[in-house]
Amino acid sequence: MISTNYPYPKLRPIDIQSTVQRGQPVLLLRDPLQLSGNYVVLPETLGPALAMLDGALALNDIRLGAMVSYGLVYPDELLQYLIEVLDENFMLENARAAAAHERGLTAYRTAPFRLPAMAGLSYPADPAELRRLFDGYLRQVNGAGGAVLNGAGRGVFSPHIDYHRGGPVYAAVWQQAAAMAQAAELVILLGTDHYSMNDRLTLTRQSYATPYGLLPTDTALVDALAEAIGPDAAFRGELRHRGEHSLELVATWLHHMRGGRPVALLPILTGSFADFIAGRGDPAGDAALAAFLATLRQRAWGQGRRVMVVASGDLAHVGPAFGGADVDAAGRVALRQADDELLQQLAAGSAAGFFAAIRRVEDRNNVCGVSPFYLALRLLGDVEGQVVAYDQCPADQRHTSLVSVCGMVFG
Repeated sequence: MISTNYPYPKLRPIDIQSTVQRGQPVLLLRDPLQLSGNYVVLPETLGPALAMLDGALALNDIRLGAMVSYGLVYPDELLQYLIEVLDENFMLENARAAAAHERGLTAYRTAPFRLPAMAGLSYPADPAELRRLFDGYLRQVNGAGGAVLNGAGRGVFSPHIDYHRGGPVYAAVWQQAAAMAQAAELVILLGTDHYSMNDRLTLTRQSYATPYGLLPTDTALVDALAEAIGPDAAFRGELRHRGEHSLELVATWLHHMRGGRPVALLPILTGSFADFIAGRGDPAGDAALAAFLATLRQRAWGQGRRVMVVASGDLAHVGPAFGGADVDAAGRVALRQADDELLQQLAAGSAAGFFAAIRRVEDRNNVCGVSPFYLALRLLGDVEGQVVAYDQCPADQRHTSLVSVCGMVFG
Protein backbone atom coordinates (compact mmCIF):
# COMPACT_ATOMS: atom_id res chain seq x y z
CA MET A 1 0.00 0.00 0.00
CA ILE A 2 1.48 3.34 -1.05
CA SER A 3 1.30 6.04 1.59
CA THR A 4 0.27 9.45 0.30
CA ASN A 5 0.30 11.07 3.71
CA TYR A 6 2.57 13.92 2.66
CA PRO A 7 0.92 17.17 3.76
CA TYR A 8 3.47 19.33 1.88
CA PRO A 9 4.53 17.29 -1.17
CA LYS A 10 7.72 18.23 -3.01
CA LEU A 11 8.61 17.14 -6.53
CA ARG A 12 12.08 15.73 -7.07
CA PRO A 13 14.23 17.19 -9.89
CA ILE A 14 12.72 15.49 -12.94
CA ASP A 15 12.55 16.14 -16.67
CA ILE A 16 9.17 17.44 -17.88
CA GLN A 17 8.46 17.68 -21.60
CA SER A 18 5.36 18.94 -23.40
CA THR A 19 4.16 16.61 -26.14
CA VAL A 20 1.02 15.36 -27.88
CA GLN A 21 -0.55 11.95 -27.30
CA ARG A 22 -3.60 10.84 -29.28
CA GLY A 23 -4.14 14.40 -30.38
CA GLN A 24 -4.14 15.79 -26.84
CA PRO A 25 -1.43 17.97 -25.23
CA VAL A 26 0.22 16.11 -22.37
CA LEU A 27 3.21 16.33 -20.08
CA LEU A 28 5.81 13.56 -20.18
CA LEU A 29 7.64 13.16 -16.87
CA ARG A 30 10.96 11.34 -16.85
CA ASP A 31 13.14 10.68 -13.82
CA PRO A 32 16.85 11.13 -14.72
CA LEU A 33 17.74 8.67 -11.94
CA GLN A 34 15.27 6.09 -13.29
CA LEU A 35 14.23 5.05 -9.79
CA SER A 36 11.06 3.35 -11.03
CA GLY A 37 12.04 2.83 -14.67
CA ASN A 38 8.70 4.32 -15.74
CA TYR A 39 7.57 7.42 -17.57
CA VAL A 40 4.52 9.30 -16.29
CA VAL A 41 2.08 10.97 -18.70
CA LEU A 42 -0.24 13.64 -17.32
CA PRO A 43 -2.77 16.07 -18.83
CA GLU A 44 -1.13 19.38 -19.68
CA THR A 45 -3.60 21.17 -17.40
CA LEU A 46 -1.78 19.68 -14.40
CA GLY A 47 1.34 21.72 -15.21
CA PRO A 48 0.56 24.48 -12.67
CA ALA A 49 -0.03 21.88 -9.96
CA LEU A 50 3.37 20.32 -10.65
CA ALA A 51 5.00 23.76 -10.47
CA MET A 52 3.51 24.30 -7.02
CA LEU A 53 4.81 21.01 -5.57
CA ASP A 54 7.64 22.82 -3.80
CA GLY A 55 7.31 21.37 -0.31
CA ALA A 56 5.83 24.59 1.10
CA LEU A 57 2.21 24.19 -0.01
CA ALA A 58 -0.50 21.78 1.11
CA LEU A 59 -2.85 20.28 -1.47
CA ASN A 60 -5.59 22.70 -0.51
CA ASP A 61 -3.19 25.62 -1.08
CA ILE A 62 -2.35 24.21 -4.52
CA ARG A 63 -6.03 23.86 -5.36
CA LEU A 64 -6.74 27.46 -4.37
CA GLY A 65 -3.61 28.78 -6.08
CA ALA A 66 -4.53 27.10 -9.35
CA MET A 67 -8.00 28.58 -9.20
CA VAL A 68 -6.86 32.14 -8.41
CA SER A 69 -3.79 32.31 -10.66
CA TYR A 70 -4.82 30.11 -13.59
CA GLY A 71 -8.60 29.76 -13.41
CA LEU A 72 -8.20 26.00 -13.14
CA VAL A 73 -10.46 23.90 -10.95
CA TYR A 74 -8.70 20.84 -9.54
CA PRO A 75 -11.06 18.46 -7.70
CA ASP A 76 -9.58 17.12 -4.48
CA GLU A 77 -9.61 13.57 -5.85
CA LEU A 78 -7.59 14.69 -8.91
CA LEU A 79 -4.86 16.21 -6.77
CA GLN A 80 -4.85 13.14 -4.54
CA TYR A 81 -4.49 10.94 -7.61
CA LEU A 82 -1.63 13.11 -8.87
CA ILE A 83 0.27 12.68 -5.61
CA GLU A 84 -0.38 8.91 -5.62
CA VAL A 85 0.99 8.54 -9.16
CA LEU A 86 4.07 10.62 -8.41
CA ASP A 87 4.67 8.78 -5.15
CA GLU A 88 4.27 5.40 -6.79
CA ASN A 89 6.99 6.32 -9.27
CA PHE A 90 9.36 7.80 -6.66
CA MET A 91 9.08 11.32 -8.07
CA LEU A 92 8.42 12.98 -4.72
CA GLU A 93 11.13 13.85 -2.22
CA ASN A 94 10.29 11.47 0.60
CA ALA A 95 11.49 8.36 2.39
CA ARG A 96 10.23 6.00 -0.33
CA ALA A 97 12.23 7.80 -3.01
CA ALA A 98 15.31 7.93 -0.78
CA ALA A 99 15.13 4.17 -0.22
CA ALA A 100 14.68 3.55 -3.94
CA HIS A 101 17.71 5.73 -4.62
CA GLU A 102 19.83 3.69 -2.22
CA ARG A 103 18.68 0.44 -3.82
CA GLY A 104 19.47 1.78 -7.29
CA LEU A 105 22.88 3.05 -6.25
CA THR A 106 23.79 -0.27 -4.64
CA ALA A 107 22.70 -2.17 -7.75
CA TYR A 108 24.71 0.19 -9.98
CA ARG A 109 27.87 0.00 -7.89
CA THR A 110 27.82 -3.78 -7.45
CA ALA A 111 27.13 -4.55 -11.13
CA PRO A 112 30.16 -5.79 -13.10
CA PHE A 113 30.09 -2.62 -15.24
CA ARG A 114 27.96 0.31 -16.32
CA LEU A 115 25.61 -1.03 -18.98
CA PRO A 116 25.39 0.91 -22.29
CA ALA A 117 21.96 2.44 -21.67
CA MET A 118 21.34 3.54 -25.26
CA ALA A 119 22.46 0.32 -27.00
CA GLY A 120 19.56 -1.30 -28.81
CA LEU A 121 17.56 1.92 -28.53
CA SER A 122 19.57 4.76 -30.06
CA TYR A 123 22.21 2.62 -31.79
CA PRO A 124 22.80 -1.10 -32.49
CA ALA A 125 23.69 -3.32 -29.55
CA ASP A 126 25.24 -5.91 -31.85
CA PRO A 127 28.95 -5.04 -32.37
CA ALA A 128 29.01 -6.15 -36.01
CA GLU A 129 25.96 -4.05 -36.81
CA LEU A 130 27.38 -1.09 -34.91
CA ARG A 131 30.66 -1.43 -36.77
CA ARG A 132 28.85 -1.30 -40.10
CA LEU A 133 26.96 1.81 -39.01
CA PHE A 134 30.10 3.69 -37.91
CA ASP A 135 32.17 2.56 -40.90
CA GLY A 136 29.39 3.80 -43.17
CA TYR A 137 29.59 7.26 -41.59
CA LEU A 138 33.38 7.21 -41.92
CA ARG A 139 33.21 6.32 -45.61
CA GLN A 140 30.89 9.26 -46.19
CA VAL A 141 33.33 11.82 -44.78
CA ASN A 142 36.23 10.21 -46.68
CA GLY A 143 39.01 12.20 -45.10
CA ALA A 144 37.31 15.60 -45.21
CA GLY A 145 38.26 18.19 -42.64
CA GLY A 146 42.00 18.72 -42.85
CA ALA A 147 45.17 16.90 -41.87
CA VAL A 148 44.72 13.89 -39.62
CA LEU A 149 46.34 14.39 -36.22
CA ASN A 150 49.03 11.95 -35.27
CA GLY A 151 49.26 10.15 -31.96
CA ALA A 152 50.70 13.27 -30.33
CA GLY A 153 47.33 15.04 -30.50
CA ARG A 154 45.91 16.12 -27.18
CA GLY A 155 42.16 16.41 -27.36
CA VAL A 156 38.82 16.13 -29.11
CA PHE A 157 35.56 18.02 -28.80
CA SER A 158 32.77 15.71 -29.93
CA PRO A 159 29.00 16.12 -30.12
CA HIS A 160 26.71 13.91 -28.05
CA ILE A 161 23.57 14.28 -30.15
CA ASP A 162 22.09 10.99 -31.39
CA TYR A 163 24.02 9.27 -34.16
CA HIS A 164 21.07 9.49 -36.57
CA ARG A 165 21.38 13.28 -36.72
CA GLY A 166 25.02 13.80 -35.78
CA GLY A 167 26.67 10.80 -37.44
CA PRO A 168 28.58 12.77 -40.12
CA VAL A 169 30.00 15.20 -37.54
CA TYR A 170 31.02 12.36 -35.22
CA ALA A 171 32.69 10.57 -38.12
CA ALA A 172 34.56 13.66 -39.33
CA VAL A 173 36.08 14.49 -35.95
CA TRP A 174 36.84 10.92 -34.88
CA GLN A 175 38.46 10.18 -38.23
CA GLN A 176 40.82 13.12 -37.67
CA ALA A 177 41.61 11.86 -34.18
CA ALA A 178 41.98 8.17 -35.06
CA ALA A 179 45.72 7.95 -34.45
CA MET A 180 45.38 9.95 -31.22
CA ALA A 181 42.69 7.57 -29.98
CA GLN A 182 44.74 4.51 -30.91
CA ALA A 183 47.86 5.81 -29.16
CA ALA A 184 46.11 6.91 -25.95
CA GLU A 185 46.92 5.16 -22.67
CA LEU A 186 44.38 7.17 -20.65
CA VAL A 187 41.28 8.95 -21.95
CA ILE A 188 39.64 11.64 -19.82
CA LEU A 189 35.98 12.00 -20.77
CA LEU A 190 34.20 15.22 -19.76
CA GLY A 191 30.50 15.09 -20.61
CA THR A 192 27.49 17.31 -19.97
CA ASP A 193 25.45 16.26 -16.94
CA HIS A 194 22.06 17.26 -18.34
CA TYR A 195 20.12 16.87 -15.10
CA SER A 196 22.57 18.03 -12.46
CA MET A 197 21.30 20.56 -9.96
CA ASN A 198 24.18 21.56 -7.69
CA ASP A 199 26.72 18.89 -8.64
CA ARG A 200 29.59 20.53 -10.52
CA LEU A 201 31.63 17.36 -11.04
CA THR A 202 30.36 13.81 -10.67
CA LEU A 203 32.63 10.78 -10.67
CA THR A 204 32.09 7.04 -10.70
CA ARG A 205 34.30 4.03 -10.04
CA GLN A 206 32.25 1.92 -12.44
CA SER A 207 33.71 0.97 -15.82
CA TYR A 208 31.79 1.88 -18.96
CA ALA A 209 30.82 -0.92 -21.32
CA THR A 210 30.13 -0.54 -25.04
CA PRO A 211 28.96 -3.19 -27.51
CA TYR A 212 32.67 -3.78 -28.22
CA GLY A 213 33.53 -4.66 -24.63
CA LEU A 214 34.77 -2.88 -21.50
CA LEU A 215 36.61 0.43 -21.03
CA PRO A 216 38.10 0.10 -17.53
CA THR A 217 37.85 3.13 -15.26
CA ASP A 218 41.08 4.25 -13.58
CA THR A 219 39.79 3.93 -10.02
CA ALA A 220 43.03 5.14 -8.42
CA LEU A 221 42.67 8.40 -10.32
CA VAL A 222 39.00 8.60 -9.33
CA ASP A 223 39.94 8.17 -5.66
CA ALA A 224 42.57 10.93 -5.87
CA LEU A 225 40.07 13.33 -7.41
CA ALA A 226 37.40 12.43 -4.87
CA GLU A 227 39.84 13.26 -2.10
CA ALA A 228 40.59 16.61 -3.75
CA ILE A 229 36.96 17.79 -3.85
CA GLY A 230 35.44 15.62 -1.13
CA PRO A 231 33.65 12.27 -1.54
CA ASP A 232 30.17 13.74 -1.07
CA ALA A 233 30.66 16.27 -3.87
CA ALA A 234 32.29 13.64 -6.07
CA PHE A 235 29.68 10.89 -5.76
CA ARG A 236 26.45 12.61 -4.64
CA GLY A 237 24.98 12.41 -8.15
CA GLU A 238 26.70 9.19 -9.22
CA LEU A 239 23.49 7.41 -10.16
CA ARG A 240 23.04 9.85 -13.04
CA HIS A 241 25.93 8.06 -14.76
CA ARG A 242 23.54 5.13 -15.23
CA GLY A 243 21.28 6.91 -17.73
CA GLU A 244 23.30 9.91 -18.95
CA HIS A 245 24.09 9.62 -22.67
CA SER A 246 26.79 12.27 -23.05
CA LEU A 247 29.70 10.03 -22.02
CA GLU A 248 28.29 6.82 -23.51
CA LEU A 249 27.94 8.13 -27.05
CA VAL A 250 31.53 9.41 -27.26
CA ALA A 251 32.97 6.40 -25.42
CA THR A 252 31.40 4.15 -28.05
CA TRP A 253 33.06 6.09 -30.88
CA LEU A 254 36.38 6.02 -29.00
CA HIS A 255 36.13 2.25 -28.65
CA HIS A 256 35.29 1.90 -32.34
CA MET A 257 38.32 3.94 -33.42
CA ARG A 258 40.51 1.70 -31.26
CA GLY A 259 39.20 -1.37 -33.07
CA GLY A 260 37.54 -2.60 -29.88
CA ARG A 261 40.77 -2.49 -27.84
CA PRO A 262 40.26 -1.27 -24.25
CA VAL A 263 41.93 1.80 -22.77
CA ALA A 264 41.92 3.25 -19.27
CA LEU A 265 39.08 5.72 -18.88
CA LEU A 266 38.19 8.55 -16.52
CA PRO A 267 34.45 9.32 -16.99
CA ILE A 268 33.43 12.70 -15.51
CA LEU A 269 29.98 14.29 -15.67
CA THR A 270 30.21 18.08 -15.60
CA GLY A 271 27.28 20.04 -14.20
CA SER A 272 25.65 23.37 -14.92
CA PHE A 273 27.50 26.71 -14.88
CA ALA A 274 24.19 28.60 -14.58
CA ASP A 275 25.26 30.36 -11.39
CA PHE A 276 28.51 31.53 -12.98
CA ILE A 277 26.65 32.69 -16.10
CA ALA A 278 24.29 34.69 -13.89
CA GLY A 279 27.29 36.43 -12.30
CA ARG A 280 27.31 34.51 -9.03
CA GLY A 281 31.00 33.74 -8.95
CA ASP A 282 33.45 32.85 -11.69
CA PRO A 283 34.72 29.41 -12.73
CA ALA A 284 38.27 30.77 -12.96
CA GLY A 285 38.21 31.54 -9.23
CA ASP A 286 36.33 28.47 -8.02
CA ALA A 287 38.46 26.67 -5.44
CA ALA A 288 36.92 23.22 -5.98
CA LEU A 289 37.42 23.37 -9.74
CA ALA A 290 41.00 24.56 -9.26
CA ALA A 291 41.78 21.70 -6.85
CA PHE A 292 40.16 19.18 -9.17
CA LEU A 293 42.07 20.36 -12.25
CA ALA A 294 45.42 20.59 -10.42
CA THR A 295 45.07 17.06 -9.07
CA LEU A 296 44.00 15.73 -12.44
CA ARG A 297 46.93 17.34 -14.26
CA GLN A 298 49.41 15.97 -11.73
CA ARG A 299 47.99 12.45 -11.52
CA ALA A 300 47.06 11.93 -15.19
CA TRP A 301 50.20 13.25 -16.84
CA GLY A 302 52.58 12.67 -13.93
CA GLN A 303 53.06 8.99 -14.81
CA GLY A 304 54.24 9.70 -18.35
CA ARG A 305 51.13 8.23 -20.01
CA ARG A 306 49.78 9.39 -23.35
CA VAL A 307 46.63 11.22 -22.27
CA MET A 308 43.71 12.14 -24.52
CA VAL A 309 41.04 14.60 -23.34
CA VAL A 310 37.56 14.25 -24.85
CA ALA A 311 34.88 16.89 -24.20
CA SER A 312 31.37 15.76 -25.05
CA GLY A 313 28.99 18.66 -25.70
CA ASP A 314 26.60 20.15 -28.21
CA LEU A 315 26.21 23.84 -29.03
CA ALA A 316 22.93 25.77 -29.36
CA HIS A 317 19.41 24.52 -28.61
CA VAL A 318 16.98 27.01 -30.15
CA GLY A 319 13.39 27.16 -31.39
CA PRO A 320 9.97 26.11 -30.06
CA ALA A 321 11.25 22.75 -28.80
CA PHE A 322 13.38 24.70 -26.32
CA GLY A 323 10.90 27.44 -25.47
CA GLY A 324 11.93 29.91 -28.20
CA ALA A 325 10.55 31.32 -31.43
CA ASP A 326 10.63 29.55 -34.81
CA VAL A 327 14.08 29.57 -36.43
CA ASP A 328 13.82 30.68 -40.08
CA ALA A 329 16.54 31.04 -42.74
CA ALA A 330 17.75 34.33 -41.28
CA GLY A 331 17.76 32.75 -37.84
CA ARG A 332 20.00 29.96 -39.11
CA VAL A 333 22.50 32.51 -40.42
CA ALA A 334 22.44 34.41 -37.12
CA LEU A 335 22.91 31.16 -35.22
CA ARG A 336 25.94 30.25 -37.33
CA GLN A 337 27.45 33.66 -36.61
CA ALA A 338 26.88 33.24 -32.88
CA ASP A 339 28.36 29.74 -32.96
CA ASP A 340 31.36 30.96 -34.97
CA GLU A 341 32.21 33.41 -32.21
CA LEU A 342 32.29 30.55 -29.72
CA LEU A 343 34.25 28.30 -32.07
CA GLN A 344 36.90 30.99 -32.53
CA GLN A 345 37.45 31.17 -28.79
CA LEU A 346 37.54 27.40 -28.48
CA ALA A 347 40.00 27.03 -31.37
CA ALA A 348 42.24 29.63 -29.73
CA GLY A 349 42.27 27.48 -26.61
CA SER A 350 40.79 30.35 -24.58
CA ALA A 351 38.63 29.03 -21.76
CA ALA A 352 38.22 32.58 -20.44
CA GLY A 353 37.25 33.97 -23.86
CA PHE A 354 34.76 31.16 -24.46
CA PHE A 355 33.08 31.63 -21.09
CA ALA A 356 33.03 35.43 -21.48
CA ALA A 357 31.20 35.02 -24.79
CA ILE A 358 28.66 32.74 -23.15
CA ARG A 359 28.11 35.02 -20.17
CA ARG A 360 27.88 38.18 -22.28
CA VAL A 361 24.65 36.94 -23.88
CA GLU A 362 23.51 35.03 -20.76
CA ASP A 363 23.73 31.79 -22.75
CA ARG A 364 20.64 32.79 -24.74
CA ASN A 365 21.22 29.94 -27.22
CA ASN A 366 21.23 27.25 -24.52
CA VAL A 367 24.69 25.82 -25.20
CA CYS A 368 24.80 22.49 -23.37
CA GLY A 369 28.56 22.02 -23.78
CA VAL A 370 29.58 24.99 -21.65
CA SER A 371 31.08 23.11 -18.70
CA PRO A 372 32.85 20.24 -20.55
CA PHE A 373 34.31 22.59 -23.19
CA TYR A 374 35.48 25.11 -20.58
CA LEU A 375 36.99 22.51 -18.27
CA ALA A 376 38.70 20.68 -21.14
CA LEU A 377 40.44 23.90 -22.21
CA ARG A 378 41.51 24.60 -18.62
CA LEU A 379 42.86 21.08 -18.40
CA LEU A 380 44.69 21.14 -21.74
CA GLY A 381 46.34 24.50 -21.08
CA ASP A 382 48.27 26.06 -23.96
CA VAL A 383 46.55 24.47 -26.92
CA GLU A 384 45.11 25.32 -30.33
CA GLY A 385 42.24 23.59 -32.06
CA GLN A 386 40.78 23.05 -35.50
CA VAL A 387 37.09 22.96 -36.36
CA VAL A 388 36.61 19.75 -38.31
CA ALA A 389 32.84 19.77 -38.79
CA TYR A 390 29.71 21.77 -37.97
CA ASP A 391 26.01 21.18 -38.52
CA GLN A 392 22.58 22.45 -37.53
CA CYS A 393 20.35 19.47 -36.77
CA PRO A 394 16.53 19.53 -36.72
CA ALA A 395 14.90 19.25 -33.31
CA ASP A 396 11.24 19.16 -34.33
CA GLN A 397 9.16 17.86 -37.22
CA ARG A 398 8.72 21.33 -38.73
CA HIS A 399 12.48 21.99 -38.69
CA THR A 400 11.89 25.24 -36.83
CA SER A 401 13.94 24.09 -33.82
CA LEU A 402 17.64 23.32 -34.10
CA VAL A 403 20.55 21.81 -32.22
CA SER A 404 23.92 22.95 -33.56
CA VAL A 405 26.89 20.63 -33.16
CA CYS A 406 30.60 20.77 -33.89
CA GLY A 407 33.65 18.54 -33.94
CA MET A 408 37.13 19.84 -33.07
CA VAL A 409 40.60 18.40 -32.64
CA PHE A 410 43.42 19.88 -30.56
CA GLY A 411 47.10 19.29 -31.14
